[in-house]
Amino acid sequence: MIRNRKRSLFAFSLAIALATPVALLAASGDNSLPTGPTQDQGTAARMVYGLLSDSRYAYRPRALDDSLSREILTEYLKALDPGKLFLTAQDVAGFNRYATSLDDAIKSGQVDPAWAVYTLYRQRVDERIAFARAQLKTEFDFTKDERYEYDRKDAPWADTAALDVLWRQSVKNDWLRLKLAGKKPDDIRKTLDKRYANLLSSVQQLKSEDIFQSFMNAYAGSVDPHTDYMTPRSAENFNVSMSNSLEGIGAVLFRQDDVVVLRELVPGGPAARSGKLKPGDRVVGVGQGETGEMKDVIGWRIDDVVALIRGAANTQVRLDVVPAEAPLDSKPQQVLITRAKVRLEDQRAKPETIVIPASESHPARRIGVIKLPGFYQDFEARRRKDPNYASATRDVAKMLATFRGQKVDGVVLDLRGNGGGSLSEAVELTGLFIDKGPVVQVREAGGRVSVQYDRDAGVAWDGPLAVLINRGSASASEIVAGAIKDYGRGLIIGEASFGKGTVQTMVDLDRWPANEKPRFGELKLTVAQFFRPDGSSTQNKGVEPDVLFPASVDASEFGESTYPNALPWTRIAASDHVRYGNFTPLLPQLQARHQARSAKDVEYQWWVEDVRKFREESAKKSISLNEAERLAERDKFDAQRKQRAEVRANLGIEQDPLLDARSDDGLTASERNVADSVAREKAAEKAPDPLLRESAAILADAIRLLGKDAKLAAQVLPETRNTAGHWAD
Repeated sequence: MIRNRKRSLFAFSLAIALATPVALLAASGDNSLPTGPTQDQGTAARMVYGLLSDSRYAYRPRALDDSLSREILTEYLKALDPGKLFLTAQDVAGFNRYATSLDDAIKSGQVDPAWAVYTLYRQRVDERIAFARAQLKTEFDFTKDERYEYDRKDAPWADTAALDVLWRQSVKNDWLRLKLAGKKPDDIRKTLDKRYANLLSSVQQLKSEDIFQSFMNAYAGSVDPHTDYMTPRSAENFNVSMSNSLEGIGAVLFRQDDVVVLRELVPGGPAARSGKLKPGDRVVGVGQGETGEMKDVIGWRIDDVVALIRGAANTQVRLDVVPAEAPLDSKPQQVLITRAKVRLEDQRAKPETIVIPASESHPARRIGVIKLPGFYQDFEARRRKDPNYASATRDVAKMLATFRGQKVDGVVLDLRGNGGGSLSEAVELTGLFIDKGPVVQVREAGGRVSVQYDRDAGVAWDGPLAVLINRGSASASEIVAGAIKDYGRGLIIGEASFGKGTVQTMVDLDRWPANEKPRFGELKLTVAQFFRPDGSSTQNKGVEPDVLFPASVDASEFGESTYPNALPWTRIAASDHVRYGNFTPLLPQLQARHQARSAKDVEYQWWVEDVRKFREESAKKSISLNEAERLAERDKFDAQRKQRAEVRANLGIEQDPLLDARSDDGLTASERNVADSVAREKAAEKAPDPLLRESAAILADAIRLLGKDAKLAAQVLPETRNTAGHWAD
């Protein structure tokens, strides 16, 4: 599974809330420096070392020596200061005294150097934020021809004087963004001062466990790009995301200033059913049961608040809530909620139907679409034999049954942005489309190759199928797409996938001491590499589509190939499997029709244009601080938006619901009105999706071509007795 690992402690975030919140860390009112590693953390460090250096566990073990020690220091500094905006070149030179000793520190469990480095970093953050806030008292000249070099990834570490320049330019850019958005000087000064104060708080209030996790991930990530150490709390939150369910009140929380705010209510969850809560409400106190002590949680870090609110089903929690429309110092309202098992609806599979209009020679086609954001499974509920356990395969099977009843002409499985998840779910879900056979081959650390099969006879969908992927489709998504391609069961449409061909397992570090309560955390460890039924790996190369869309992101910027220590591509022997069809003879016609149609599709062409501009902007490393130049850029962007709105109106196309929300308001996510932000996100779900519509049209083309050309159908679908024969109906 691909997780976007936040390597910056400054922007460190955790998926920890009652549904899927991601929030900047802030601790419960204590700004003191973490005192150093605990005894348990020292023990955990030694355990992680034992696993990562042992070929019985790690797929590619690596000796922890002086060479790796240097890499760990480099990665740890990247985690602390990825933009190289806090630590000076002199600071970094001073850290070289640890360059060849971090290996010994980890082996012995004496990881104090991580705290020594963090302590100086913390001091530099204090100094830099103070400098930034002081800049708000100065006047900025926006008529000068000046550029802010914001991309510091490959820049050298700077001295104090150079950092002064960079920070002055950074504040100037923040001010200019708000000015261009129409804010007045006093409001700008107030907004930015609060912003910088909040950023300072997020670092000041990091805990010892955060520092330890970041340091151990510098080690784990140096061994393998998909190996991660997780503290007990992080591991719990990871398991919530994998199971797609939790026990709590069913609310998405985030931190705004010093207060935890309700961002969303999970439909059907206890919070929503109470009828007493809404987005924007502030939680200022939490108590257990009807009579438990009410704890004031203003200023607490969000995961500490979540820990109080989350709890076993059928237990109760009391919340002191200040309504969104009331001043924060208003008397709170108390709400008593009974916790329950909650499904995280936003991560579940979702169906829809796209109608491809009729033409003079072809009838209309109805294409069912299943959007699958992840391969989730509630492992614990399945072990308990809970008949309603969360499962991506079970959800998709129900949707396919509905599509069969509706007699849709074909199905598109949308795996765009699906970073993976459960390997067993990938195997079982593939089995919905093939009638028995190997789905994925797994080579373990010792070299033994095993094959995971779909052993259930029959299929849930035997009709025309396409799988839509992009660069964000990874891991389990690539297993499914690769198997569908190897079997010739369906068309693969979109971009080349991510290229993650390795398997991870969660190793509970508490299982050896058999602790009653989690103490040491868990290690997500790379233990195997997977291969497609035809023997090829998805590692580095990914899955290549049959019908290509323009690349939305360059392979040099995102994907497995960007990791310097990623495994290379390789191949093993193929596993015997059926080949239902061979779409190669059909592809030239499909590609030609796709190109002709998409050339006339204004929204598709706008997407192509936006991708090109996005990639151009991404390649830039600086931005102008000249107001006139920035105004010209904004006016050009606004003119394009208005022109597109006029085209939509003239063509009778539904207007983009995000049309008025695309301009830069100069604010960060936590500074925006909660209800407005949620409304924009809901609108985004209804925004035009020309790629999905075009994928459905391509599948409809395939159905039409094979239905009218018996000779072509015989070439493409030789196995007419199997599921693929239904393509030519």
